[in-house]
Amino acid sequence: MLSLIVFPVQRLLVRDKKVQKKIARRTVHYTFKFFIGMMGFVGIFKFDTTKAQQLKSLNGHLIMANHPSLIDVVVLISLIPNADCIVKTHLFKNVFLRGVVSNTGYISNADPQGLLDDCEASLKAGNNLIIFPQGTRTKLDDKLQFQRGAANIAIRCQANITSVMLKVIPSTLTKNVPWYRIPKTKAHFSAMVVDHSPTLPENNVSQTSKDVRQYNRDLENFFREELSKYE
Repeated sequence: MLSLIVFPVQRLLVRDKKVQKKIARRTVHYTFKFFIGMMGFVGIFKFDTTKAQQLKSLNGHLIMANHPSLIDVVVLISLIPNADCIVKTHLFKNVFLRGVVSNTGYISNADPQGLLDDCEASLKAGNNLIIFPQGTRTKLDDKLQFQRGAANIAIRCQANITSVMLKVIPSTLTKNVPWYRIPKTKAHFSAMVVDHSPTLPENNVSQTSKDVRQYNRDLENFFREELSKYE
């Protein structure tokens, strides 16, 4: 409905491309907010985002979160009016999602250098860029493991970091588990912003690779420790 009706109407009414993208992102934000509210109302999920409300007022932050379930990005965008995302290239060809990701101007991961430039431009424009350092959802019983992409973006863009801890109990909508496999009890989705994050090193070109590896390890250990404390 967004791709076939809402976004085309917005393009007819608004000619400025930047304004179009901004309005499209707001539209997705309110759509996801409604969707999350509906899931909570009918009792599919219980959502607790009271400890993540400060996400609403952020500007120009790189928001790092763990990735336990399929709806993580939906919940985060429902909390963040000016959210930007990094999406996989194949989603721009997906018949259901390509209209959304193209109209909102979400960032493609097709070109590594272009990705860094787009991330930096988005953050400077005041958008809050959501990224999952794991790169994909956590598999059941798997240890939390981060890819270096998030650390690389953080250091090269010298971004303001906000860390979000997500938990889904009992586990559902995880990697390699069919969406229709329903847990015996209602799933409880909770989100919490952690005020502190590992110290970001300066972007020293001569040792960027070394700094990225170390910062990635710091992030991984930080998330493991915070998630173990977060109940």
